[in-house]
Amino acid sequence: MSTFDTPIGRTLTERTAGRTAPKAGFRLPVPGRDRLLPYLVPLVIVAAWQLGCSLGWISSRIMPSPADVAVALWSTTVSGKLPNDILVSAGRAFAGLVVGGSIGFLLGIANGVSKLSEQLTDTTLQMLRTIPHLAMIPLVILWFGIGEESKLFLTSLGVLFPVYLNTYHGVRNVDRDLIEMGRVYGMSNWMLFRKVVFPGALPSIFVGLRYALGIMWLTLIVSESIAASSGIGHMANNAREFMMTDVVVLALVIYAVLGKFADVVARSLERRALRWNPVYQK
Repeated sequence: MSTFDTPIGRTLTERTAGRTAPKAGFRLPVPGRDRLLPYLVPLVIVAAWQLGCSLGWISSRIMPSPADVAVALWSTTVSGKLPNDILVSAGRAFAGLVVGGSIGFLLGIANGVSKLSEQLTDTTLQMLRTIPHLAMIPLVILWFGIGEESKLFLTSLGVLFPVYLNTYHGVRNVDRDLIEMGRVYGMSNWMLFRKVVFPGALPSIFVGLRYALGIMWLTLIVSESIAASSGIGHMANNAREFMMTDVVVLALVIYAVLGKFADVVARSLERRALRWNPVYQK
């Protein structure tokens, strides 16, 4: 039986549909518009950038043209350096997301369902959250050196708090009437959590995940630029020393593409996990 074939699940779906379902409106069908429209602004920016460089409005010493960045992309890819750096950076980012995200998720669930757990840990977590984790870089280098442990620690710390806050918020804001209804139907605590609390908290959890992905790449960029012997940040730092602005811009573009790819994957998982919710149905 599906999770939402129960009376509680059907009530949750009906309430969500009643509150948030968008009203249908008339719209002329344009083939492929929804797929092409998100790329319109980036394409206009790149075209204006190339035009400004070609006309001499933008100095190549300050900002290389997109064509120069494309040449740098080709040369670093053919040499094998760029694919290796991308794999190293992606591995670091994924490891930090798994470690920090898992800790934040478990703490958010525990504090959301248990008053005792909240009283024991929430205040401490809120105090730690106010400390800028990037300001800990000198201390982290003293603790772990410039090895992989320092980058894993910083990335995990940056990811932890967005996931924790949104998971905690999602669990605490599940409709109490649905929970009471589940108790009336004789659901156990585990079944109540699995069929009512966790599905109701999923939208907020995915918001935390998407926000954490941005923090993850931001932390990785800084940590790799300061203390790394490989990765995209290390490549950009070396290029800066030799005034290779095309490679520096290429590194920024790669970070942007990886960040966008991670967000697309997160949104795809969100739509799949919440396909029962009318808001996420096409």
